Amino acid sequence: MADQNIIENRLKHLESHLEKENPVLLNAVQSFRELDKVAYRMGLLSRSESFATQIPWWPLISILGTFSAGKSTFINNYLETQLQRSGNQAVDDKFTVICYSEDPTPHALPGVALDSDPRFPFYKISREIELVAQGEGDRIDAYLQLKSCNSERLKGKILIDSPGFDADAQRTSTLRITDHMVDLSDLVLVFFDARHPEPGAMRDTLEHLVSKTIHRPDSGKFLYILNQIDTTAQEDNPEEVIAAWQRALGEHGLTAGRFYTIYSPTASIQIEDDQLRQRYESKRDKDLAEIHGRMAQVEIERAYRIVAALEKTVREIEERVIPTLTDALSRWKKRVLWLDGIIFGLIAALILGLGISQGQLGNWWQWIRETTLHSGIFLAVVLGGGYALHLGLRKLAARSLSGWLGKQEQGLPVKIDLAGAFHKSTRPWRSLMSKTPAGWGRATRRKLSALINRADEFVQQLNDRFTNPSGLTEAEQATTNEENAVERTNLEASPAAEKE
Repeated sequence: MADQNIIENRLKHLESHLEKENPVLLNAVQSFRELDKVAYRMGLLSRSESFATQIPWWPLISILGTFSAGKSTFINNYLETQLQRSGNQAVDDKFTVICYSEDPTPHALPGVALDSDPRFPFYKISREIELVAQGEGDRIDAYLQLKSCNSERLKGKILIDSPGFDADAQRTSTLRITDHMVDLSDLVLVFFDARHPEPGAMRDTLEHLVSKTIHRPDSGKFLYILNQIDTTAQEDNPEEVIAAWQRALGEHGLTAGRFYTIYSPTASIQIEDDQLRQRYESKRDKDLAEIHGRMAQVEIERAYRIVAALEKTVREIEERVIPTLTDALSRWKKRVLWLDGIIFGLIAALILGLGISQGQLGNWWQWIRETTLHSGIFLAVVLGGGYALHLGLRKLAARSLSGWLGKQEQGLPVKIDLAGAFHKSTRPWRSLMSKTPAGWGRATRRKLSALINRADEFVQQLNDRFTNPSGLTEAEQATTNEENAVERTNLEASPAAEKE
């Protein structure tokens, strides 16, 4: 009950925040609430959970790369403050979540501040770490930290700085957190170091951040940045360096797009030649302006991401969860019938065999027929014992599918309790012949269909907010909308008028 109150309070706080910031997303929260009710009835979520808590509602920008790629220096320049330690060696081996604070003094908080607060990304990430590295979930402070910063550029967004990829220790857990972070983010900046063509650790980066991302539906949110390009000024060969990196990316499947080539305005080498310096600075400033422009647009991308998450969750339930549960029920039914046939057949054969071998079969039957009491006792023993045994076999058959359900659950992109829903569908009062999961029916299908239509409406509302293809003013657009509404009403009424 306490956890349920925490979720409810968080959703109310979120709705209060969005009421002024983005009414479309406020409606999206309410749609998530309706989806939660469907999941509660089906057993896909516990009452202390919500699909709305599985996605970050703040715009997120992740910054990835190897050690010495200049990530921290980039962040400090962007925030216009020395928040992150920087250097050529590993200076920070934690994921750092950076958010805005009105306090001018930066604060660093332990990882538990993120793991225990559902408002931030990495909420309950310790569970994910524990799945891949037993015992590491309790060491969350070794992986995460939260920093506050009084920078205007942080208002309304969160930055996540990652440790380098060439840390052999804790590699599995680090990659697990990285994947989680990438999935949550609206924009991912992948940094490469122009000074090091491709060390061994860079191959890991290329494999994990290129090969595994180019086929993602959200691959457009990845920006590949070749940092510290000023180091090529002495030989004046930036084109050759860029071409080498493009070939390296091409080997891992990235054949489209281009590099951003930048270097730090505050930590660059001195370029003596004025024309050369101007050429480098011009290219740097142009690319930095584009990168900063994308970072400024994450609020818009966040809105579309959340609406897409609503539709994606609904479709996952319809297209993958329900068929999986239906398949599980079919497997369970077959196993129960097989167990019933085998066990009850063995019991019947045993009783019959004992009766025949001892010559007592006729006496037993005579005793049953003597009085109504004897018949009642016999029926009670047979029916009661048989039903109790049948329930035990149902549980055994259901338990035998737990491993299979666990594997199916791991393949889902959203966190859904398949085992809980299956358990609810196999309760004693549920018929063995039922082919559909508990809570699934026409009303539920209509509800999910309505939520998908509503998600499409949200996209249209976002388009109206951020675009204006017609070029009309708000007043002109309102007049056009009213005229269209009147026209639709007349069209809908005309068939009825003809019938009359």
